[in-house]
Amino acid sequence: MSTDAVTEARRQLEICNACRYCEGYCSAFPAITRLRAFADADITQIANLCHNCRGCYYACQYTAPHEFDLNLPAALATVRRESWEEYAVPAVLGRVFHTRAWAVTAVLVLGFALIVALMRAGDGAGFYAWMPHSVMVAIFAPAFLLPFAALALGVRRYWRDVGGTPVRWRHVAAASKRTARMADLSGGHGEGCNFEQGERFSQSRRYAHQLILWGFLLCFASTTSGTILHYLADAPAPYPLWSIPKAFGIPGGILLTLGCGWMLWLKSRADGHLSDQPSARADTAFVALLGFVGLSGLALYALRDTGGMGPALALHLGAVFALFVLTPYTKMAHGAYRFAALVRDAQVKEAQAQAA
Repeated sequence: MSTDAVTEARRQLEICNACRYCEGYCSAFPAITRLRAFADADITQIANLCHNCRGCYYACQYTAPHEFDLNLPAALATVRRESWEEYAVPAVLGRVFHTRAWAVTAVLVLGFALIVALMRAGDGAGFYAWMPHSVMVAIFAPAFLLPFAALALGVRRYWRDVGGTPVRWRHVAAASKRTARMADLSGGHGEGCNFEQGERFSQSRRYAHQLILWGFLLCFASTTSGTILHYLADAPAPYPLWSIPKAFGIPGGILLTLGCGWMLWLKSRADGHLSDQPSARADTAFVALLGFVGLSGLALYALRDTGGMGPALALHLGAVFALFVLTPYTKMAHGAYRFAALVRDAQVKEAQAQAA
């Protein structure tokens, strides 16, 4: 992490800690007010607690043109992005993605789609006429497992640096509750955040996040149930409309597509100077990729009995492959780091309560 980003974040946090006007806004501000001095690890933890809702900026009396020139959302966003790059395995891939997000995403999606189109098997039925099941497993198993292993290593390094202690179920439960409710996007008074509305409050970003989260989980449940049916029930894809994979996958694809489209629209309305520009561009590319995974999956189902199935399958598999490979370096990783930050915050709160 650069010294400049941490130094600037520390300067702003010290002013915020003296003011404390925003103490109840989100998980970041109680964490700020518990401290008298800010070590580098403290700043990393606070940055990952911040959800960039921007309410503190619009409430602050020390933003420009005041001489303090506070812009805490942008300062913490820069630290957050640099922390993700530093913890990424290997770190260089995190920096490359944040520098050339759209190009990297396009190359992975189109490149793998071209490979699928060129390797048509010519036998089998449905999807497997284009890519045999054994080949699909041989490619996607490591494409899924290795990036998640790399992400786990990064989160482990983060956990060690912020002083995490052995995790108990109650800490995970507290973090899970805040995550499921998207509590840190609800604003200090439950009116929402100011992400795309300036000084006005809105729940839009919170609801868009929930659509994406639950859409992704339903799609994951669809893939998992299909795997179980394939190996344990000898029932390979494709599956009919009234089947467990489709009962999960179709609603999941719809929620994922709608949520990502809504989020892209909100990002287009947001004030750009309140974020870190490299991570903002990378986030937009990732949300577009995630939305395309949902949309291409729905298109694949609609076109499965037509001549368009092959191209649809190639593009869908290319998008899924890119999503997996880029997991440790995209906003997908932010979920892991922020969840770890919430678990650590639950530990600190418990220790503080026990000491009182």
